[in-house]
Amino acid sequence: MSKFIRFFIPVVQLNSRRPFTVLAVAISLAIVAGFFASKLTVDTDIANLLPETNPNVQALERLKETAGGETEMQVAIKSPDFEANVAMADYLVEKSLELYYPRHDNYFFSSAEFRRDTEVLQDNALYLATISELQEITNYLQDEIDKAREEANPFFVDFMDDFEDEGEEEENDIGRFRDSYDDLVPPVYPTNADSTVVIVTLYPTGAQSDIRYLEDMFDAYQGMVDSIDVASFHPEMEIQFGGRLKRHLNEFESIMSDVFNSFSLGISSVILLVMLYFFIKKYIHYKKGAKTRQRHSFWSHFIRMPIPVLVIGIPLLISLMWTFGITYLQIEVLNTMTSVLFVILFGLGIDYGIHYYARYIEYRSVGRSVENSIVLAYDKTGSAIVVSALTTASALFVLMFADFRGFSEFGFIAGMGIIFALIAMLFVLPSLLVIFERWNWILTNTIGDDFVPSKGIQRYPYARSIVSVGLLVSIVVLIFSGNLRFEYQFGNLEPTFEEYEQFRDFIRGVDENGRRNPAYIIADSDDDVFEILEILRERKEQNPDTKIRDVEALQERFPPTSEMAEEKLEYIAEIRLLLQNSFIRDQEDENLDLLRRGSQTREPLDEEIIPDFLKNRFMTQDGEIGRFVIIYPDGGMSDGLRSIAFKNEVGEVTLDSGKTYHAASTSIVAATMLDLMRTESPYMVAATFLIVFIFIWFSFKNLRWALIALIPLIIGLLWLFGVMLLFGLKFNFYNLVVLPAVLGIGCDNGVHLAHRYRDEGQKSMWDVLSSTGQHITIGSLTTMMGFAGLLFTNHPGLQSIGIMAVVGIGMTLFTALTFLPAMVQFLEDRGWMH
Repeated sequence: MSKFIRFFIPVVQLNSRRPFTVLAVAISLAIVAGFFASKLTVDTDIANLLPETNPNVQALERLKETAGGETEMQVAIKSPDFEANVAMADYLVEKSLELYYPRHDNYFFSSAEFRRDTEVLQDNALYLATISELQEITNYLQDEIDKAREEANPFFVDFMDDFEDEGEEEENDIGRFRDSYDDLVPPVYPTNADSTVVIVTLYPTGAQSDIRYLEDMFDAYQGMVDSIDVASFHPEMEIQFGGRLKRHLNEFESIMSDVFNSFSLGISSVILLVMLYFFIKKYIHYKKGAKTRQRHSFWSHFIRMPIPVLVIGIPLLISLMWTFGITYLQIEVLNTMTSVLFVILFGLGIDYGIHYYARYIEYRSVGRSVENSIVLAYDKTGSAIVVSALTTASALFVLMFADFRGFSEFGFIAGMGIIFALIAMLFVLPSLLVIFERWNWILTNTIGDDFVPSKGIQRYPYARSIVSVGLLVSIVVLIFSGNLRFEYQFGNLEPTFEEYEQFRDFIRGVDENGRRNPAYIIADSDDDVFEILEILRERKEQNPDTKIRDVEALQERFPPTSEMAEEKLEYIAEIRLLLQNSFIRDQEDENLDLLRRGSQTREPLDEEIIPDFLKNRFMTQDGEIGRFVIIYPDGGMSDGLRSIAFKNEVGEVTLDSGKTYHAASTSIVAATMLDLMRTESPYMVAATFLIVFIFIWFSFKNLRWALIALIPLIIGLLWLFGVMLLFGLKFNFYNLVVLPAVLGIGCDNGVHLAHRYRDEGQKSMWDVLSSTGQHITIGSLTTMMGFAGLLFTNHPGLQSIGIMAVVGIGMTLFTALTFLPAMVQFLEDRGWMH
């Protein structure tokens, strides 16, 4: 490694001879890269965190291309007067469709849905029933006739009457059809039970990925609502609008706000820490110098406090511009996990500058020239800096091999950021040192002959006790490590938006049913539709823990062939005949009345008579009825384990012909992502640790020293797990991405301390801690501050990244300052250190 480092010394010396040229080239490249970096946007769609080759992702993309996405906007109107609500809804429909968007030269909304024509459905309800439902209706009517006949017999006594559950029997006979009927034939108006709230559904012309369109649309709609005299319809009337589309916009705005706030907080705290540390360090070195050379006052030092920030910060910003310029050219967008990497890389990359600049100040304080100090600082710290940077970068690059793009893109961007930060700190920072020294902005003083250093501590105190306690704690954590848990509740990792929750409460009870978060399978033919339905229903029946609530397809309700239509008409004719039976013909019953009206169909219906509100969920973007099989899950999908079980049950359907279909939904994609992370994470962590070990072993060329340098990482990681167990922290699909990063970052401290100790020799650990120990402390604190900005975001997932990183890096720092020196002292006392 030393030969490799010294090979680039001429490049470092070039900084002394041509500092302005080096800086100008670096800044020019940064400006070009910054131009591309400014085009980066944030994609919050979790489906894009999986590889494009994933079959469920491909199925979801096909669904979006065929049927479109979830882009409707809901407008809710509330007042005690139902008629006033309807009048306002009709007025809003008219005004909404008139809203024009000049930027797209189009209207904001393509259509609206409010008043539902259910007359046709009520008149032809049985034609839209499935064959199995018609069979059940036939059985139900036959049972009703038999029951009426028996009751008409004066000698009949039903001894089982007290034991039969009539409600349960009705559910067995006609209950499934009634559920389907209530879904197929909803109320005329989408309203709640007491008719105080009605909802208008609007369909925007723009895409939900067009953030500016969404902002303009909601602003325009708010302006339109504000211009309406709502009180003239009813004094107590309220109007709210939103839904999942508004939540999508809120989520994007929240993430952008979190990125800015974490950036501001993280960088400002890092800058303040660096300024204070180097101000104190430089002033102490200055006062140690010869009294005759102390020509500058305290005020002169104070006004130069920002200089270290410029020396280290300018190369760092240059490296960040390079990084995100390359990111745009390679990836084009950031995801939720990588959106905060700017502030994280600021905290990571500054470490190398701190080590370099701190060592430079030490050499200048002993009378070395500027050029000699630059070369010596590079030569002495270069090996440790390069090893730690390459180790961290390699550990991050390992993530690129993951299929989960949250891992792979995080690894690529962070790894490139570390490499560019290393290059900038080693080969650009020296030019700033030369320039600022020429301008007399860096004040140093040679330590005089009259300075008597204090006698250093020869031994690290309490070494045996610290090693014993540290090993005991580590063993206890290992014993209980099986209690570490994974967070499967998606809801606990998503931000809560008060506006969205208020809107949900506002419309609660309107058109609510258990059919939520459906999955879709797009079949190639009508025959495939029916085979898919049969397979899924068979799975439901055979699985006692099924997560399938119901399965439907329009082809099953609206026959695609004349043969199937005739079969339905025969069943309907039989039902009409049963309804004319003398025993039930004049009987008054809600179910019988429903069947009498719905059984009047005598010839196949034209699809044009089916109302749009029923066809919409089965329609393609081309306006045709699609071959969609819709699968409704039994219950919510916010539980990751339930979501995975649902995915495993319906995610893949293979027909007898060998053709395979994949189900599409955001919940299935989320389950696939979670499943993929659970599978890949152990391999990523293991590969990262192996890369770290190989690099450190290669650097020291000695197994014992490599293991010593790894002590802070291994023990610190165990103590991180201990903190998680103690405070009930869990792994999740956000903070798992930072665990390999902690492995790469956590090894830095051990590498720097071990290298410096080898340079200084035995009985030097306390001196090493007083110098390099300060540097790694400041370096780790700046990294922790970079991550700490995430602790104050609104996104629980991003917060978990911050917690994992801060605690993990904090534990590796703590073990580097305590357990590593104690272990070295313990080994030194026994003559095992050479």
